[in-house]
Amino acid sequence: MVIDAHCHIMPPSFRQRRSELAAADATFAALFSRADSRLATAEELVEAMDRDGIDRAVVMGVGWSGQQIATEANDYLIEATVQYPERLTGFCAVNPGWGKPALREVERCVAAGLKGIGELHPDTQDIDIADKKSMAPLMDLARSLEMPLLVHSSEPVGHQYPGKGRTTPDKLYRLITNFPDNTIICAHWGGGLPFYSLMPEVPEALKNVYFDSAASPFLYSPEVFTKVAELAGVEKVLFASDFPLMKPSRPLQQLDGLDMSADDKQRILEENAARLLGL
Repeated sequence: MVIDAHCHIMPPSFRQRRSELAAADATFAALFSRADSRLATAEELVEAMDRDGIDRAVVMGVGWSGQQIATEANDYLIEATVQYPERLTGFCAVNPGWGKPALREVERCVAAGLKGIGELHPDTQDIDIADKKSMAPLMDLARSLEMPLLVHSSEPVGHQYPGKGRTTPDKLYRLITNFPDNTIICAHWGGGLPFYSLMPEVPEALKNVYFDSAASPFLYSPEVFTKVAELAGVEKVLFASDFPLMKPSRPLQQLDGLDMSADDKQRILEENAARLLGL
């Protein structure tokens, strides 16, 4: 079994409303304002899963800045997970800056069957994830509901790309140490945060933290899988594509070509996500 732990789907109407949504929402504008930016529906994701041998996918929105758009997108995620209960697991997207409305939206979504929160995009959502006071209400609710929170992560070096942002390892580490009992998923290899596991205090701080491989072929050479598994623990690595940014087959090919045991590959491809999400 293979689980893709980071995919994005949106309502079909979002393609026709691209200009409207880009004008209304900062995150959508950063990621999808260009006409060639890829958007996908649940049906298109399931087709890609069937083609590339993916059994289940975690579907999520993006870090919406506007509540109305977020609610519409979350409604679609709920509908998609009901339509494909054996194939899709959903995360709801909210902005901690909304205050109580964000908490109510999470509660609504979990009651409808969604299993996590994310993806947060701190830069375009204008939130400071390192600020404990502002993040506490959402993090406390996530912990009480036993829901993981997935946050976009950025490398402080390297090439630029749409939506890269400045959610760098230092900010992620502050979020993690402020809320040590929360389960946190750092997307895109945590912007390199796992490499700090060579520091003696870091492994204990990362005890409830996972790292996904979303968009990995755009960011790192294939050896990132083995290096992060060695430094942070193979049990902390989640296979992910960031569909529709890329086909699941691309990171699958990276992983397949590595000199890694079959057991470790299976942990990354299935077992870690299944355990985390209770699948």
